[in-house]
Amino acid sequence: MKQLILHIPHASTHIPNRYGYLVSNKGLNAELQKLTDWYTDELFANNQDEAVIAPFSRVFCDVERFTDDSLEPMAKYGMGVLYEKTDEGKPLRQVSAALRCELVEKYYNVHHQRLTEAVERQLTQHNSALLIDCHSFPDVPLQRDLDKSTPRPDFNLGTDAFHTSPELAKHAKQFFVERGFTVEINRPYAGTLVPMRWYNNDKRVSSLMLEVNRRLYLENGTKEKSSYFNRVQMTVQQFLDTMRQIRGI
Repeated sequence: MKQLILHIPHASTHIPNRYGYLVSNKGLNAELQKLTDWYTDELFANNQDEAVIAPFSRVFCDVERFTDDSLEPMAKYGMGVLYEKTDEGKPLRQVSAALRCELVEKYYNVHHQRLTEAVERQLTQHNSALLIDCHSFPDVPLQRDLDKSTPRPDFNLGTDAFHTSPELAKHAKQFFVERGFTVEINRPYAGTLVPMRWYNNDKRVSSLMLEVNRRLYLENGTKEKSSYFNRVQMTVQQFLDTMRQIRGI
């Protein structure tokens, strides 16, 4: 059976260096608590698929953002590829042009090269690739969320008009509906990542984002696993099994 590519960008809490940060350790830890996709590496990673996991926090460098601020909707909130403001809009980090260049080159580009190589391997072997963009999200909207509507679903599927076929989205949604979960497409978060080499120009590369509501597997308001963690992990792995079976549609 063909592998999936699991892109896991926001599971880490590692801050490689503190250059430019304006907040205390307490302030930085508060942002990590709020913005980390806790345990998504454990929920999604397995022995069958190829996982590309960012080894640093999104609060340090967000590999899901466009590096061009004119293309990145969150840049106007100070939360582009390098976060300069907290979720509350307070100063987080001062980013000079030199620091931006250094971090994008050393961290962002290196990560995306790994992801590009993973897709290339699948295209070489199978002439197709399916990337699952793996996330979690808080049940209570963040202040910088573009969609603050509630209640939020158990699972959120993100799609791309070019790289996600209607059939793929339909099967993915059906998986969760049949198991009694609430699921929405592109709400509260929309879209799914595709490496720039193939973005909007090669349909052999398919992509689908799966976001897991943290209320399903964390104790309320904490980063501690709840008693439901293993059950949610099993559900996610069953979903990935289904995606492998229908890959390419």
